Amino acid sequence: MSGVADGPVVVGRDLKKRFGTGPAAVDALRGVSVELAPRSFTAIMGPSGSGKSTLMHLLAGLDRPTEGEVWIGPTKLADLNDRELTRLRRRRVGFVFQSFNLLPILTAEENIVLPLRIAGEPIDQPWLERLLVAVGLQDRRQHRPSQLSGGEQQRAALARALISRPAIIFADEPTGNLDSRASDIILTMLRRAVDDLGQTLVIVTHEPVAAARADRILFLQDGSIVRESEHMSEESILDAVKALR
Repeated sequence: MSGVADGPVVVGRDLKKRFGTGPAAVDALRGVSVELAPRSFTAIMGPSGSGKSTLMHLLAGLDRPTEGEVWIGPTKLADLNDRELTRLRRRRVGFVFQSFNLLPILTAEENIVLPLRIAGEPIDQPWLERLLVAVGLQDRRQHRPSQLSGGEQQRAALARALISRPAIIFADEPTGNLDSRASDIILTMLRRAVDDLGQTLVIVTHEPVAAARADRILFLQDGSIVRESEHMSEESILDAVKALR
C-alpha cells in the first residue's frame, strides 16, 4: 500500500471472520476483498446474517478479522495496538448509527463538536458553521436531542461524523429509524457529503431506496460478495435482493 492521494481510502483483502470455535463456529465472512475509492458512495446489502455489518466493522477497525488484512490509507490496521487503533478511528473514521447516539445533556452543537473535544483538537469554526448550514441545524444548534425530531437528530449525527474531516464515513442503517420524508432528507445529505464535500461514504442498509443513491452496491450472501453493481435503480435493487433469499 502506498500513500498516494488518489489511491483507495480503505482496502480489505481476503477478509474472514469466524465467531466461536469447534462445531458451533460461525463463518460470518469467507474471504471478502474490497477497495473503497476516494469520493465514492458504496452501499452494502444482503439478507440478515449475510455478513454486511461484520464487513463494515472490519473495514472501520471496530473489529479485527480472523484472517486477512485491512488498510486505511497507507496504514495496516494489524500493525496497530488497541490504543493506536482507537486514535486512528478517532482521526480518520466517522460513524453514523441507526440509534443516533447523541448525548442527551449536550446541545446539538455540543454533540457535533464532541469528537474534537475528546481528541483535544481545536474547532474549525467556519467548518462547523458550514456543516450546521449543510444539515439545516443552524437555528437548532442550542437544542438538546429531546427537543429535536428523529430526522434532526440524525442530521446532527451526520455533522458529528463530518466535523473531523475523516477519510471515510461508515453509516449503519442511517435511515432505519426515520419516516420516509426524514429518510429522503438524510439520503440527500449523504449524497451531498460525497458530491459537495468530497467525502468517502459506506452505508449498510436493507432499504433499496437508500442503496439507489449509491455509486456502487455490494451484495453479500453467506459471508461472500455475490454481486457488485453500479448506479442501480430502486426496482433493480429490489429484484437483486429478492434473488438472494
